[in-house]
Amino acid sequence: MSLLPSLPLHAGLGLKPEHYRAALETGNDGLWFEVHPENYMVEGGPRLAWLEAIRDRHPLSFHGVGASLGGLDEFNKNHLTALRRLIERYQPAQVSEHATFSANDGRYFADLLPLPRTQEAQRHLTIRIDAFQEAIGRRILIENPTNYLHFSSEIDEPGFLVEVARVSGCGLLMDLNNVWVSAANTGIDPYAYIREIPSDLVGEIHIAGHSPDPVLGDRFLIDSHGEPVSGGVWHLLKHALAHWGPRPVLIERDANIPTFEELLSERNRAESFIDATRRHDHDAA
Repeated sequence: MSLLPSLPLHAGLGLKPEHYRAALETGNDGLWFEVHPENYMVEGGPRLAWLEAIRDRHPLSFHGVGASLGGLDEFNKNHLTALRRLIERYQPAQVSEHATFSANDGRYFADLLPLPRTQEAQRHLTIRIDAFQEAIGRRILIENPTNYLHFSSEIDEPGFLVEVARVSGCGLLMDLNNVWVSAANTGIDPYAYIREIPSDLVGEIHIAGHSPDPVLGDRFLIDSHGEPVSGGVWHLLKHALAHWGPRPVLIERDANIPTFEELLSERNRAESFIDATRRHDHDAA
């Protein structure tokens, strides 16, 4: 199985079509871009041409949303074939997916649904990740889910993910907005969650914005990716970097897309957090 170099220890942005030209022309040092590969599973055309041009100037990461890693249905062979073809063509520095399911009995739910945290589900997800990695020829990172309800479970979420990663050989993509939203909705301690994740498993961090529920307000948060990163998530990022050390950090924005310059400003703030962690580690050594 191929183990290509991971992303540079800098902050990146999710690549949006309205920002293709700005992404291509920016000279920002260390900047990398992440895309959902499902948006590029086409035979040709301008979208692939833009991606290739941007890849020639900046590292890429593929962040999948369509595998349904934790589901019971067999993997879609056409999806796996298309994903492997994209990986071989564009050689992304990182490939990731979600530790969730989004389909069952042939029905697609268009959502990333959390798994029951049982030993049986843990074994099942481990087997599926192993098969997925073998099919695409790459080690992947898996992302923690967003939780909106508290369910009884046999294993807490950090322990669930760590064991899956250790056994399957995958790494972890820690989405801090997901941790923050889950904490607000289910009562967990987000800082204790971070401390339970070993640094050697973390290959990437995501941060994003969330929204209050239209009825319940801030008592219930929605993982909308439609707002700037909140103060709480910025603080959690500082805590996470202090615990794990410098890591690639991605700014996610999938709704209410602002200008490239606004996103770049958030990206540069994340970059300053990484730089501060790097300086602290150097001084401590």
